[in-house]
Amino acid sequence: MLEEDFKKIIGNIKEEILNAQVKAIQQINSNLIMLYFRLGKIVSENKKYGNNFTKQVSIELKLTFPNIKGFSERNIRSMRLFYEEYKDDVIWQQLVAKLPWGHNLLLIEKIKDKNIRKIYAENAIKNGWSRNVLALQIDAEFHKRIGKSDNNFSLLLPPNNSDLVNNTVKDPYIFEFISLNNNYKEQELENNMVSKIKDVLLELGKGFSFVGNQYKISVNNQDFYIDLLFYHLELRCYIVVELKAGEFKPEYVGQIGFYVTAVDKLLKKEYDNPTIGLLLCREKNRVTVDWSLQSANVPIGVSTYKLNNQLPKNILDKLPTEEEINLHIYMESGEKNEQ
Repeated sequence: MLEEDFKKIIGNIKEEILNAQVKAIQQINSNLIMLYFRLGKIVSENKKYGNNFTKQVSIELKLTFPNIKGFSERNIRSMRLFYEEYKDDVIWQQLVAKLPWGHNLLLIEKIKDKNIRKIYAENAIKNGWSRNVLALQIDAEFHKRIGKSDNNFSLLLPPNNSDLVNNTVKDPYIFEFISLNNNYKEQELENNMVSKIKDVLLELGKGFSFVGNQYKISVNNQDFYIDLLFYHLELRCYIVVELKAGEFKPEYVGQIGFYVTAVDKLLKKEYDNPTIGLLLCREKNRVTVDWSLQSANVPIGVSTYKLNNQLPKNILDKLPTEEEINLHIYMESGEKNEQ
């Protein structure tokens, strides 16, 4: 018992140290961003002197601070644009101070609508997106996908929890890294997702913790297997994920509803929130989904998914069929035997 208590104490100490390190890094970044903001203000207020002024500022700063990067002519112009973009908005200044410089430049360049830009800025901070991941999320139109699943959360969860869950679930999910042909089976999809679980967790969003795949639950001496089981650290609940290679069918709701109930009965602790089901289908009809969910008595969301690394149809059409490949092998073996 003493050893268990010691592990918890050490765990708490380590967590405090890590939190302090994160805060220190965040403070350094915030100071740098606000320095760039103030330099941008000076350059903006003197832009009447033209481009040559920016060039001279860059030369002087490089000479005076040779060991400090970031004073190129191009970057100083970016500082000016950065200041002009947010000079009249204190709330935005506080928000962008939490983002790295590269993230800020990407957001200004790619997203002109500040309401949409705010969604990406907040989620980049919340989910710890790298610049490359942020660029991918922008290209994949993250703002159009978040909170768009068909679900019954508002009917079966408390209002605050319902909103939080709804803003955690997307539609569609885009798995950039999975490479399968058009005729893949559910087991192939599951295996591919498990083999690249870190990327899956990145797309699912912050808070998802992987528990297992083909997770066995036993009811009355009968075994059942959940495709993917997660625990969400912020929602404080289990999330059952079922994968379907084809279009949504009403009977899928009964299947995942049973798994959600089983997890609630067998795994859920009293401090856990109700388990949530997430059904991922290749396609769905909204009316069929809505009618199916009306009969469900547990919280379920239905979303589609896309596999971006699938071979394009025009390439697939040109590939030989299995029969043609077998015939080719047979012909080649016959020719070798003749020789």
